[in-house]
Amino acid sequence: MEIASDETTRICNHCDRAIPSSNIDLHYAHCSRNLEKCNVCGDMVPIRHAKEHFLNTHAPVACSLCSATMERGNLDIHKGESCPQRIVNCEFCEFPLPAIDLAEHQEVCGNRTEMCYQCNRYIRLRERYNHASRCTGIAENNVESSRNVRAPEREQGAPRRQPPEYSRKRLIFTIAVTGIAVLFGSLFFQKKAEASQVH
Repeated sequence: MEIASDETTRICNHCDRAIPSSNIDLHYAHCSRNLEKCNVCGDMVPIRHAKEHFLNTHAPVACSLCSATMERGNLDIHKGESCPQRIVNCEFCEFPLPAIDLAEHQEVCGNRTEMCYQCNRYIRLRERYNHASRCTGIAENNVESSRNVRAPEREQGAPRRQPPEYSRKRLIFTIAVTGIAVLFGSLFFQKKAEASQVH
């Protein structure tokens, strides 16, 4: 029994796909009547959906956050990954802010210090993970901080005053209320200034 050899193929002049030679005529008749090549991406789309394909994928749209113009098909990726105005959280305080401001904020925020309650040293927030992995839990007396002025009292057993615990929600609420107050205040003074110019 002979094994059938692979059938030869031909390239369709309309869609540029390799089609078995025995089917090329039937394929071409169907392909040229029903499909259209997108001028932008080169995909073959049904003729009746060509306009819809263009509008949903390639039509230029402006990002509602930064006003940059791009193809509609790229808008979701832009808003989620590369828009400079997308909201991201600071890795140190988890405060939400535009991505364009993140580096400057984290430069300042990461330099804030917190007390390590194992070794009683003040550690920069940007160094806390490295510190936690190598902290021995023993107070280091050879490195004195300007904040570490009560070391003799701790050695005598005096209780150390613990910093107040503030929840992140409370911090964000306070910042939001302050921002709203500033906004209303500026609007109030702007209206007052406009009213005084009219009189």
